[in-house]
Amino acid sequence: MVLSMDRWVGKVAIVTGASSGIGAAIADALVEKGLIVLGVARRSEHIEERAKQLSDKNGKLHAIKADLTKEEDILTVFKWAKDNLGPVHILINNAGTAAYTNLTDGKIEDWKTVFDLNVLALSIATREAVKIMKKNKINGQIVHVNSVLGHQVLSFPGLSVYPASKFAVTALTETLRQELNHQGLKIKITSVSPGLVESELTTLNTKQSPERKAAIEKMSILKSEDIANGVVYVLSTPEHVQIHELTIRPL
Repeated sequence: MVLSMDRWVGKVAIVTGASSGIGAAIADALVEKGLIVLGVARRSEHIEERAKQLSDKNGKLHAIKADLTKEEDILTVFKWAKDNLGPVHILINNAGTAAYTNLTDGKIEDWKTVFDLNVLALSIATREAVKIMKKNKINGQIVHVNSVLGHQVLSFPGLSVYPASKFAVTALTETLRQELNHQGLKIKITSVSPGLVESELTTLNTKQSPERKAAIEKMSILKSEDIANGVVYVLSTPEHVQIHELTIRPL
């Protein structure tokens, strides 16, 4: 199998949650490979700063501010991309959050935020990307940044509804694959499921409980760049090859 990113050079990719962590690493990696990347986040100023640092690369990074828990913001992102950059060829559904609480006395507001971002925003963005790819006859690629917790619930403090949201992503990946096949579309869908990754939700989270911090410190951990490399691998496969699930664990 020959791996190459050549067919994506100059094409448009949307990366959600691109202000930091995995999303930032993926956006940067795609720019390095010559893609036109639209990074989406509430803290769009972070993306704008990185865009300046990447100005000498083969591709280009753009930033747009959006609250992905609001459908109208997601629709605005895709309209801006179409009007200013061109049709979307790649969607990386990376944006996600966790509520470090529990099921026995947690708040519905926290639970709702998790599902709104991890499940519904992902679904809305996917719908809009498929519409564009279908209309423009694009054999595109959609990547859901999932988690190992989307396949197995581990004994870990404060997981709450997070695994349930990621199990939903696992199911949505397969449901979309079947829908695309049924419609005869050559759009690929991949779930990338990392283990523990250094990020603002994990080791860099200053608000986590001492119990959670102690548990994380005992665990092996991945870098955001490791996940970005995995996404580049998925995108590098030939058009007839679909990586349905890529699990990345620390050694």
